[in-house]
Amino acid sequence: MKSDVYFTNFRATMTENLLQKLERLIRKAGIEKIDFQDKFVAIKIHFGEPGNLAFLRPNYAKVVADVVKSLGGKPFLTDCNTLYVGGRKNALDHIDAAYLNGFSPFSTGCHVIIADGLKGTDEVYVSVPDGDYVKEAKIGRAVMDADVFISLTHFKGHESTGFGGTIKNIGMGCGSRAGKMEMHAAGKPHVKQSKCVGCGMCTKNCAHDAITISDKKASINHDKCVGCGRCIGSCIKDAVLPGSDDSNEKLNCKMVEYTAAVVRDRPCFHVSLVMDLSPYCDCHAENDAPFAPDVGMFASFDSVALDQACADAVNAQPANKGSILDERECKCHDHFTNIHPSTDWKSQISHAEKMGLGTKEYNLIKI
Repeated sequence: MKSDVYFTNFRATMTENLLQKLERLIRKAGIEKIDFQDKFVAIKIHFGEPGNLAFLRPNYAKVVADVVKSLGGKPFLTDCNTLYVGGRKNALDHIDAAYLNGFSPFSTGCHVIIADGLKGTDEVYVSVPDGDYVKEAKIGRAVMDADVFISLTHFKGHESTGFGGTIKNIGMGCGSRAGKMEMHAAGKPHVKQSKCVGCGMCTKNCAHDAITISDKKASINHDKCVGCGRCIGSCIKDAVLPGSDDSNEKLNCKMVEYTAAVVRDRPCFHVSLVMDLSPYCDCHAENDAPFAPDVGMFASFDSVALDQACADAVNAQPANKGSILDERECKCHDHFTNIHPSTDWKSQISHAEKMGLGTKEYNLIKI
């Protein structure tokens, strides 16, 4: 059976602005079918790396939060800490980044909770019995403590996964630091010796006695290391770096299996805004010019159909003049492949269908 995906464009009128239109969209899409009364509701969003301006404005998050509150729910905005060096690698910096980009309780009407805690180690192990690559996902605790899960996604391109849509927002975004390590690499972290000062914080945080200090430099014994990533979070000099040795296709599949860990066995609803189509992730501290025009707002209970509908809508758009897509030699009718030839976004969709998360077949209902 096809899944329903609801859509509205970015046209506004004198009687309805875009925020009112988003509320009408999600209500038409059926969000009211969920029992929110006295339920904790995680709204998963990307707060934007400081310096990046392509992330969703907090005004959109307020619309979703206000609808949840009107239905009796207790919403909070959430994301997990990043694996890489940047402005969101621990909860304090992450909240600072969220506030800097406008996501405060005063602007959104709800609080920000970093799901995997101060150093990215507050996680829940969630069984994925049918996973090909992941049997036990490591998910930020606050995400799993919520009764209802809502994803609010900025749909855009991505250098590793082809595009960053709902599945990536959930799967990669809800993984703890150890979870992100598992998705990105089959290998283990390593120490960049030139940055290491031998402070010993990594050794204190290693539960497997895998790290030693010699001549004021740390080194990791990969025979003992389990790849948990705690040394990355504890290093004050950003000298401990994750591996990145898995293929993009395997990354997509692991991301899907992490998504399964998050969404199964509880009510979920998904919203995706196709706008400011940067070719790269919002985790960059900058954003390139949009490669195609803004499309509109989408909502569905089916994350797979939603991503497929968004991808189809983007591929139907012309390239923006002067963008990276305009400059590339286009070898196919797929914008994401033309921008990032080494990626295969369709592997997300096919693996998600295999995992029973939804279907790529959809009815597009325009409002």
